[in-house]
Amino acid sequence: MLHIWEIVAVFVAAVSGAIGARRAGMDFFGMFVLALVTGVGGGTLRSLLLGDLPPMVLKDPTYLLLAVIATVVSFSGDRWWSKVKRLVSVVDALSIGLFMVIGIEIARSHHLDWWACMGMGVVTATFGGVLRDILRAEVPLIFRKEIYASACVAGGFLFFALEGLGLDAVLCKLGTVLFVTTVRMLAIRYALHHSEG
Repeated sequence: MLHIWEIVAVFVAAVSGAIGARRAGMDFFGMFVLALVTGVGGGTLRSLLLGDLPPMVLKDPTYLLLAVIATVVSFSGDRWWSKVKRLVSVVDALSIGLFMVIGIEIARSHHLDWWACMGMGVVTATFGGVLRDILRAEVPLIFRKEIYASACVAGGFLFFALEGLGLDAVLCKLGTVLFVTTVRMLAIRYALHHSEG
């Protein structure tokens, strides 16, 4: 089940990267590169930190295929994508929710404490987006006043709180994904951000 969640998350994030590359005026290869690094960047850094080597992207060609499919979908649907305001951020909101849960679960399989699991969740959720923004010559969202990593942290606390209440594992995961995605989308919709102080 966790592998299925990761496949979905990688694809959603890869679409985000490909759309971002398209909007930055990159060609098909540039779209593929951004799709790949956005999809697997966070998971790769997590693997390096946890000692899961080589990373899955170097062991399973599925991730490369997902990046190709995401690139084709984004390239072919360019006219439709251009009509949706800030689509990159909306798709990204869903991917960080999925990746947060995946990062927590994989870290727990390494018997890490809850706070370390949350850290691995945030790394998994945000680092692909960091790479995407750097390659687009933009300041990454995580380094701006955007409610981005903080939405993941709040989602992590919610995840462990729901588990503490004895909720079903799938409900805990779905609730966390929905929460993180909703918080991020509300922040986008109403231009919410962290204050200077």
